[in-house]
Amino acid sequence: MRHARTAALDQLEEVLAALRTLASIRERTRGVFYLRAQAFTHFHEDPSGLYADLRRNAEFERFPVNTPQERSDYLTAVRQIVG
Repeated sequence: MRHARTAALDQLEEVLAALRTLASIRERTRGVFYLRAQAFTHFHEDPSGLYADLRRNAEFERFPVNTPQERSDYLTAVRQIVG
């Protein structure tokens, strides 16, 4: 599974825009967000679809982000972590 390229990130622009509104995280490069000095969330593409990795405690959890419901679930998880 590779990190999401430009075309894949273009498909996720609404998700990226929602993440950019959260004051506690910052986007270092397009689609790669940090919480404090630690990688927090980023995106992957695969023949089976698009995925977000989200750090919960010390581990990353993978979320599919292909449908509106999956994207909503992912953003809810992000907001639960950052408050």
